[in-house]
Amino acid sequence: MTAGGTGQTEADREERGGVSTALAGLTTRGRSFLAAGVAAAICAYVLGQSDLLRVGMLLAALPLICAGVLYRTRYRVAGSRRLSPSRVPACSEARVHLRMDNVSRLPTGLLMLQDRVPYVLGPRPRFVLDRVEPGGRREVSYRVRSDLRGRYPLGPLQLRLTDPFGMCELTRSFSTFDTLTVIPRVDALAPVRFSGEAKGYGDGRQRSLALAGEDDVIPRGYRYGDDLRRVHWRSTARYGELMVRREEQPQRSRCTVLLDTRGIAFGGAGPDSAFEWAVSGTASVLVHMLERGFSVRLLTDTGNAVPGEGGDGFAGASQETADAAGLMMDTLAVIDHSDGTGLSRAYDVLRGGNEGLLVAFLGDLDDEQAAVVAKMRQRSGGAVAFLLDPDAWMREPTDVPGPNSQHGERLRMLREAGWTAVSVPRGASLNELWRQADRERSGLVAASGGEALS
Repeated sequence: MTAGGTGQTEADREERGGVSTALAGLTTRGRSFLAAGVAAAICAYVLGQSDLLRVGMLLAALPLICAGVLYRTRYRVAGSRRLSPSRVPACSEARVHLRMDNVSRLPTGLLMLQDRVPYVLGPRPRFVLDRVEPGGRREVSYRVRSDLRGRYPLGPLQLRLTDPFGMCELTRSFSTFDTLTVIPRVDALAPVRFSGEAKGYGDGRQRSLALAGEDDVIPRGYRYGDDLRRVHWRSTARYGELMVRREEQPQRSRCTVLLDTRGIAFGGAGPDSAFEWAVSGTASVLVHMLERGFSVRLLTDTGNAVPGEGGDGFAGASQETADAAGLMMDTLAVIDHSDGTGLSRAYDVLRGGNEGLLVAFLGDLDDEQAAVVAKMRQRSGGAVAFLLDPDAWMREPTDVPGPNSQHGERLRMLREAGWTAVSVPRGASLNELWRQADRERSGLVAASGGEALS
């Protein structure tokens, strides 16, 4: 038998170790027949019973013949695997489709198909495939589900071939692997707009206007959809191609989402832990802002961002929005606790004066780190912090909550620095907290006489 991967790849089936490989494939039934045959032959020799000797030879020869025939049979089988989808949120199911093609001129016998999956995705799937005719195809599928985000390898695919008597069983493995990415859960958020936040995408606040008449207008090449009234005919005649006036420069609003990954800031583990809530909240805000047309940047306490991210982050409201969201989700799928103890590296990155909206998901803060976070407000146009209450997340659901003076003091420090700080109790809904931050920011702006939310 020759196993194949996607696109048909032959397995290594050289003659070396052929006898040992065939004998190693004997099943319990085959080994029992062989042992019974040898025992009967020895008894026949000792007792001088020729009939018993013939029975023993038959019992011993049957599994050996089955092993030899099975080992010498050459099947050419191609297999492929398809994930639908290949990126799935935690606690959701994905379906794995397996396809087997018999590309040889001989029909196959009974085949057992088995795929290797990590334990966290569920039991190992096994399928029994009946005789596959030459050029025939068989398709099967199974479901996988994980409550924990991460990247999980699927494969290699194994094919087990048995003889009709069940005396011998040989296994061949395909060489291809696939990866299932389990991303954090994403919650839909209400379309609120915090003060200090500009429109996601549109006419910018800076315009490149002509200062000395029409001759000084900086033209650019015509793009599909441009208004023909903006065609600059003098430049068109000069360059030999259609040119339009660049009268305004579109400007994107920017949003930085800060995720605190310090191991000392979070307690507990598992899908219902505080850290997993923070990761899910980060993913939700990133997707929400991308859909609104923001240039979004993901930042951690270590100062690292998403690989391949530009200086202003990933641009939303474009054809690349789905790709940008997918890249960020892949990063959050494998993000883990850091060994850091402070948020100074993230503050150094924000020193560049991003002047956009800053949304932070923070764990437990001491006085020093609370002061660092308070200073981050000076580097943003608007700032919203979701501060997880460590005591509430470590308590059992049946415990009576008590006051946490330190947590309340951290909230007060951030609010005095200009943050819209919201406490996150255990099991809280992000959308409700998002609306609460909207209401608190609206009241703060109204009290200061500033522009209210729109």
